[in-house]
Amino acid sequence: MFASKLSAIALAFLCGTAAASPFQPSVNLFPRAACSGNTATTRSEWCDYSIDTDYMTEVPDTGVTREYWIELTDVTVSPDGVSRAGMAINGSIPGPTLFADWGDTVTVHVTNSLTTSGNGTSIHWHGIRQNYTNEQDGVVSITQCPTSPGDSMTYTWRATQYGSTWYHSHIGLQAWMGVAGTIIINGPATANYDEDLGTVFLSDWSHSTADELWISAETNGPPTMDNGLINGTNVFDDGGERFQVSFTSGTSYRIRLVNGAIDTHFKFSIDNHTMTVISSDLVPLQPYNTTVLNIGMGQRYDIIVTADQADVADNFWMRAIPQSACSDNDSEDNIRGIVSYTDTVSTPETTGWDYTDSCDDETSNLVPYVSKTVGSSLSTTAETAGIAVVDGLFKWTLNSTSMLVDWADPTLMQVMNEITEFETDDSVIQLPNANEWVYIAIMTELAVPHPIHLHGHDFSILAQGTGTYDSSVTLNLDNPPRRDVAMLPASGYLVLGFETDNPGVWLMHCHIGWHTGQGFGLQFIERYTEIAAITDSDALSDSCSAWGTYQATTTVGQEDSGI
Repeated sequence: MFASKLSAIALAFLCGTAAASPFQPSVNLFPRAACSGNTATTRSEWCDYSIDTDYMTEVPDTGVTREYWIELTDVTVSPDGVSRAGMAINGSIPGPTLFADWGDTVTVHVTNSLTTSGNGTSIHWHGIRQNYTNEQDGVVSITQCPTSPGDSMTYTWRATQYGSTWYHSHIGLQAWMGVAGTIIINGPATANYDEDLGTVFLSDWSHSTADELWISAETNGPPTMDNGLINGTNVFDDGGERFQVSFTSGTSYRIRLVNGAIDTHFKFSIDNHTMTVISSDLVPLQPYNTTVLNIGMGQRYDIIVTADQADVADNFWMRAIPQSACSDNDSEDNIRGIVSYTDTVSTPETTGWDYTDSCDDETSNLVPYVSKTVGSSLSTTAETAGIAVVDGLFKWTLNSTSMLVDWADPTLMQVMNEITEFETDDSVIQLPNANEWVYIAIMTELAVPHPIHLHGHDFSILAQGTGTYDSSVTLNLDNPPRRDVAMLPASGYLVLGFETDNPGVWLMHCHIGWHTGQGFGLQFIERYTEIAAITDSDALSDSCSAWGTYQATTTVGQEDSGI
């Protein structure tokens, strides 16, 4: 695992208010031994399976349940040397990495101890398909009510895919208060490597909290961020510490990149080193090489870097560069870590790779290893992203509707109560039929790109570009890129396709935190008539009753879109 001079956990403890959960019963946050056959020279193998196995139709039955206990607390933190309020998971920002093997069942007990802020919470397992487990998706107003302070909720889901992803709160701006961590699901890979160095979590950071900046975001547009963090640490002025990692010459390393920012599109690079990209989101790729990698909010990439530059220098810069074309950050050239080939770490003198400032996607490079052909669709649903001002506040819209849903009355509960008619601002699209292909075309005339995330599915990117989308645009149906977050280009279009193979209520939204809160989203009710049979109505009702009781006795209120 990576080790910085000042780890995220140590940062939290230095502030004197963050503590690890006192009730964890022997929780193990480290991976088990690699599956038989998966060695440095045989990474394509995995027990009786391999990288050629179609994970959409075949999943190992490990019989193993990985169980974790996490606690959310209000803390004071200074990850870059500047103190501010935050929210921690088991005493750290970001929270602990959760490990599983492909095919494992994962159970996570979440205790809300946010008694100072009084916040409700939920945890979303970003990119996890939740196949037939919609109620475990962890989205307030959609699949659950908030979990009240002092209460707990248990989530259980199956690791049907493998790779790198993350978990985060899905209520308000809480994820960017610190309630986020990474997930590693061990499995085969499309290229060999010697060591797995784990996740590198990229995030932007402000010295005012996201909640404090919300009013400004509503009235003036997205705030300029003060800084960025790599695995929860960075410098600012004379404070803080750089993230550091050691390389041994000749060794190849797997690094799992996650962009957990609220509003920053990064270009990632390591000076003088070439990266081999082997996975995007949770989809294995035909490997390709690059020196600079685009990573939008919510996206993940697994890369392999070979330590072959020891004759050039002892220390190299690792860079996460905000793109000014769509991201405002006062430290755009200072979000850096240090890669060192020696025990003596010093300030690198290396030069970064050339790049063009842009908020591009990697789409043209992405070829899924397991090839799939997209089926035909009878029609394409068109959604135009725009902006409106309501009572002096910015709202994002799709087809002129800004999504507004209710924490205390989630869509899943409405389905359980046999409600079939929904309010216009619930932004519901009904998908009643099983195993049909759905095409969604999202367009915008505004010069603002958006990372579009779909819950419950990997989607295929059928078309993506600038300008106007119409029927003359050719759709890529022959093994197009598949993932769960893709960029809607500025003044452009994004056409997505997915199959209705997963009953439930699934959110699709922009993953810019401000835009989500301002209503940039819609929801699919997929195979309505099958949802009740796979949902624990008593658990849903009990948790919503508990939230209703809590909300009635406090001043906590909903001030955003509800998602």
